[in-house]
Amino acid sequence: MSQKQMKEAFVSNHNGTSVLEVTQGLCLPAFCILCRGLLIILSQYLCSSHTWRTRLFIDFVFLIVPLVATLTILSSFVLLEHLAVIILGAGLFYQIYCRRTYYARIPVQKILEKFLKISLESEYVPAISCFRVINSAFTAVAILAVDFPLFPRRFAKTELYGTGAMDFGVGGFIFGTAMVCPEVRRKYAEGSRFYYLTKSLYSVWPLVFLGIGRLVIIKSIGYQEHLTEYGVHWNFFFTLMVVKLITSLLLIIFPLNKSWIVAISIIVLYQLALDFTPLKRLILYGTDGSGTRIGLLNANREGIISTLGYVAIHMAGVQTGSYMFKKRSHVKDWIKVTYCILLTAISLFISLYIVQVNVEVVSRRMANLAFCIWIVASSLILLSSLLLGDIILSFAKFLTKGAIVPCSWKPVQPSATSKKHSESLVSEAERKEPSLCLITAMNRNQLVFFLLSNITTGLINLMVDTLHSSTLWALIVLNLYMFTNCLIIFVLHLQDKTIKFW
Repeated sequence: MSQKQMKEAFVSNHNGTSVLEVTQGLCLPAFCILCRGLLIILSQYLCSSHTWRTRLFIDFVFLIVPLVATLTILSSFVLLEHLAVIILGAGLFYQIYCRRTYYARIPVQKILEKFLKISLESEYVPAISCFRVINSAFTAVAILAVDFPLFPRRFAKTELYGTGAMDFGVGGFIFGTAMVCPEVRRKYAEGSRFYYLTKSLYSVWPLVFLGIGRLVIIKSIGYQEHLTEYGVHWNFFFTLMVVKLITSLLLIIFPLNKSWIVAISIIVLYQLALDFTPLKRLILYGTDGSGTRIGLLNANREGIISTLGYVAIHMAGVQTGSYMFKKRSHVKDWIKVTYCILLTAISLFISLYIVQVNVEVVSRRMANLAFCIWIVASSLILLSSLLLGDIILSFAKFLTKGAIVPCSWKPVQPSATSKKHSESLVSEAERKEPSLCLITAMNRNQLVFFLLSNITTGLINLMVDTLHSSTLWALIVLNLYMFTNCLIIFVLHLQDKTIKFW
């Protein structure tokens, strides 16, 4: 076998892992982000401010290093990682509570009562930004780590059925993008549907360019490919393009608050087509039943047809985003939101079990009903974990008036006389200071980070014999690779640069 064939075989024919293990791995970064925020608050007792180097180091250690470890050497000890992070977080919170500067002589119950009455000031929902960044960082680590022997094969993309950790990547990316799409953020002109459709059509040209560019480069250098992932010519950028076009049209036709009905209708009809028409056979074996790749449809049948499932995921993300961005500010309102999202996620996991037993198990290759339910349920679990972490972090900031934590809510104490003259519990410095935050930087240039990760992954694969690398060497390469990508994105943020192609 050639080196290319060996690498293709190394990432093919896998059956995934359990839904529970993937969920545990997804929730860990949420607790790490909470610990990162608590550490920043506590460290402000020792020094007045952080340099950008210190802040980058803290963010990298708490966001990236645990992801690398979870996907490699600590993959079998996820529960111990959770326990360690929870103990660390509890210790940090206890130290903050003991050093509190606000309501220092008031009992805990009274403090909680006052906390529930405050407002949370923010121009955006921090949990959504963190969700998108976690998914981007997870994808960036996984696409390179999968080529090394220390990456557990059960985490790799599944061949036909199963739930591999990497299978969550594309679905989670589409769900996260949908939550902040222009429709959700009301970025289109009211009453001008034709103008909005034109803008949507124009916005996909970078995806066409990137998709064609990736195709040309991969074919010209003979880079290894997982054929059954999308097909011969199709790739992730083409899927994003088609999903964007279809969902833009759907959101012109249907009201935003009915997106969940559209999502359910699409995926149920798609699953019925898989079960009662030759569609499933076409995806798996082609038009002649023998796996032919002759013709455009046969060559790219997985990528083209599975787009329907991703459209349903996108519409579910739109519904979630519109719910998250509703006007609310009080802590008790966000506690209710967290509870509702968690309850929905649990209900979806129960539905997933029923569907897998009675209909069909999860298949990323087909993006079937079970796959879509799994992606949405996992996304909501991660989102609810991040919301819970944000609320706890807001309480810690409430205890320490003036604490500065980027990418988090700002507690505001309503004035007794006028709501217009509310007392902010954060200093004026936080409002004016540039956000020295890796999360903000990655969220700001998410597509650039994704492209940079793909390019550096390709370069490393061309220069390094990943199949025969030792564990230590693989860890060094993975951490250097992620640090380089994060540093570039962080520097762009410090320079106040947002790179957009449209």
